[in-house]
Amino acid sequence: MTQAAYKKFVYIGITLGLGLIFILRLLQLQLLDPEYKRFAQAQAIRRVIQYPARGGIFDRHGIPLVTNEDFYDLMVIPKEAKPLDTAEFCRLTDIRREEFIRKFSMMDSLIRRKKLGPRQPYAFIKEMNKESVAALEEKLYKFEGFYLQPRILRRYPMAIAAHVLGYIAEADSSVTHRNPYYKPGDYVGISGIEKSYEEVLRGKKGVRNVYVDVHNNLKGSYMDGAYDTAAVPGQNLVISLDAELQAYGERLMQNKRGAIVALEPSTGEVLALISSPAYDPNLLVGRGIRKNYPLLARDSLNPLYNRAIMDGYPPGSTFKLLHALIAQQMGVLSPSSTYPCGGGFSIGSHVVKCHPHGGPTDLRQAIQISCNSYFCRVFTNIVTNNKDAARRYALWRDFIVRFGLGAKMPDTDIPNVKSGLVPKPEYYDRFHGPGRWKAFTIISLGIGQGELKVNVLQLANFTAAIANRGWWITPHLVKKIGGEAVQSMNVFQRHETGIDTTHFRPVIEGMERVITGGTGRIARIDSVTLCGKTGTAQNPHGQDHSIFVCFAPKDNPQIALAVFIENAGFGATWAAPIASLMVEFYLKRRITRPDLEKRMLNGNLLYAR
Repeated sequence: MTQAAYKKFVYIGITLGLGLIFILRLLQLQLLDPEYKRFAQAQAIRRVIQYPARGGIFDRHGIPLVTNEDFYDLMVIPKEAKPLDTAEFCRLTDIRREEFIRKFSMMDSLIRRKKLGPRQPYAFIKEMNKESVAALEEKLYKFEGFYLQPRILRRYPMAIAAHVLGYIAEADSSVTHRNPYYKPGDYVGISGIEKSYEEVLRGKKGVRNVYVDVHNNLKGSYMDGAYDTAAVPGQNLVISLDAELQAYGERLMQNKRGAIVALEPSTGEVLALISSPAYDPNLLVGRGIRKNYPLLARDSLNPLYNRAIMDGYPPGSTFKLLHALIAQQMGVLSPSSTYPCGGGFSIGSHVVKCHPHGGPTDLRQAIQISCNSYFCRVFTNIVTNNKDAARRYALWRDFIVRFGLGAKMPDTDIPNVKSGLVPKPEYYDRFHGPGRWKAFTIISLGIGQGELKVNVLQLANFTAAIANRGWWITPHLVKKIGGEAVQSMNVFQRHETGIDTTHFRPVIEGMERVITGGTGRIARIDSVTLCGKTGTAQNPHGQDHSIFVCFAPKDNPQIALAVFIENAGFGATWAAPIASLMVEFYLKRRITRPDLEKRMLNGNLLYAR
């Protein structure tokens, strides 16, 4: 072989070798390397998240409480963004040039800190409404790397029940780390029903793969949608609230601190749950959260605080109803038992005072006139003043817990309900020493004071248990999920109080007398047999709190209700009239006492102390 021929074969071999290397490299990139595949697809195919419609929320009569509204996020893929006409961009998106620069700087910072990938979509402008994007869509081809992502945000047509419904907001890092379903920019329920039923309401995201050209224009579906997944809409909820009753209660509670809770005794369904001061739930929608939440959080009236389920209040004289039931069950009281008053109950030099009234009284009369002396004696009979006090107290406490007090509310769908406080015997052992405390030591409990703490939901719930003559169903908010009644799911259980049915009759008759001729006469409603009990909770820091619990009608009760108004004085002054108006509105859908209604609506107690 000549030298020339040898060189020829060497050149051919080198050429073939290089060609083979290129071919192998191309095979590796195109067939084996997923990163290259993603890079190639990114040049022509965009993966657009399809956000599902979040489920709506309706009241028990089908009135919409939470609906959806279409919005858009203006997204950008940093690697694909090219120099643009800043003035035109700012004009079309209605932002200032300074904000445009700030947003780009923020995006660059995230990329440098590896918090954002250069090919990862970034929400440049969030929550633009349809009107805002109309002009932008026509010119979007001028801004390479930018595209519009449809989103859905919440609207609250009646602007009521903010504490019940809750709100949604962008998932923070704690949520995205805990649950891989959520990505930055996704929305999640933060409080209320939106939180309790997040997985039901949110639905399931889908994906649409689309072609885009070099001008960022959509050119149709990739592979005719073969690799798309459809978004699954969230399920609608029908909740137990009566929207009109809720709205009426919120009007009555304007310019007052406190709460109202109304239940349907036979089902445990919450008819109204009102905390005041409240706020318009539309304030915490979309971009409004960033501005309005800090304002609400700093408000001295604390409108974000749910007083219906959070606060620990003394139950006051409403607690006497439970003492009457427990004492009968424990065999230390009969309906005919009478005790004198004498203006109060004396323990050495200390006197639990009572308002003037005739006497001696029996059980029904004691409830009617709310005699402190009578119920101090009843509590003393329950707990005793001997070495058996701790054991007897534990029996008493067990009955109280069976009425839903001093313990976590079982299996409720109302988030963050506090348990209140009914101290265990060990509490007093630590404070006074084992065996060194008796009924006299803790006599304030006999009139619903002392260490007792309850919330308004618990007050309404034990009233419902009395209305039912000895049982209650876990208070809850949701009636139907996607059309299926929750009662058929057997979620919310019936609870027995352990009190014989016969013991409820004299107590309920006493509650009826409260309205017909006792401390709650102002709450009387024509043609409705209302049974109630006033309470005035002592407040060492200012004016006493006004309390009223009731149910109606006496037979076959349809509503049980508790009203607690801070710093409002006697139970009959504010709480009883407001409760009475709520009951009348619910049962009759009209008010027959306009003067009383006007006085309650116009009352301003916000700065009472």
